[in-house]
Amino acid sequence: MRNHHDDHDDFGGLQRDVAATRANLDRRRLLRVVTGLGLGVSGLQVLGCDEQSPTAPTTTTTTTTTPTPTSGMCSRIPEETAGPFPGDGSNGPNVLGLADVVRNDIRSSFGGLSGRAEGVGLQIVLTIVSASTCEPAAGRAVYLWQCDREGRYSLYNAGVTNQNYLRGVQQADANGRVTFTSIYPGCYSGRWPHIHFEVYPSLAAASSVANKSATSQIALPKDTSDLVYATTGYATSVTNLSRITLATDMVFSDGVNLELATVTGSVESGLVAMLTVAV
Repeated sequence: MRNHHDDHDDFGGLQRDVAATRANLDRRRLLRVVTGLGLGVSGLQVLGCDEQSPTAPTTTTTTTTTPTPTSGMCSRIPEETAGPFPGDGSNGPNVLGLADVVRNDIRSSFGGLSGRAEGVGLQIVLTIVSASTCEPAAGRAVYLWQCDREGRYSLYNAGVTNQNYLRGVQQADANGRVTFTSIYPGCYSGRWPHIHFEVYPSLAAASSVANKSATSQIALPKDTSDLVYATTGYATSVTNLSRITLATDMVFSDGVNLELATVTGSVESGLVAMLTVAV
């Protein structure tokens, strides 16, 4: 199988990734400048929102602080590249038109395909809010996808081209929340552990990539990743993670404040990753 860093060069991946990242530098640099001026949490409240966390497992292994929604303005989630493996029809395969793509549990393949992604259990909870009011954005839809524990993307990478697992769509509830049951993604060469997603105005609009209103990525914390990667099946992730940092990652190097998930739970009982996403 090919090294995954090279995979991001495919389909114009790296070139497109870098261009997409540069487009966000000026906007995201402002956040770092405000922080550097010593404005503290109160000064940053006009730039970001705090997160109202759902009930998490009683056993906690690691927690990364993420803001909670308050009144006023929230910073929009940074626009990031979808990468070369979106599966939304913009770059080859398209799962958005399949009826079974609307689902909570994304560990298994669907639409007539069989197969299941194995790994440490991870529940992904995104709270979608309005960037202008910080109020829950009920009715929005999220298409989410990620690699498996071996670092492979279904539909694209050798060995899983006949699978479409770890892809799914959910509609936000009255609190703006979507929840996906998944596995902790592996770390492949050249990228920090992450999860991709797109936000759509509605569930009906999520049937076509032309309707998306935001594309971004979720960064996962290192302490949690270290614990997960010490378990069976994640051996290559240990080496790959040792060679990358958030500061050198092609997507997160210009700031990760709005994209770094809060993770609670345990490797044994399952983990929960939470993030507030303003659109």
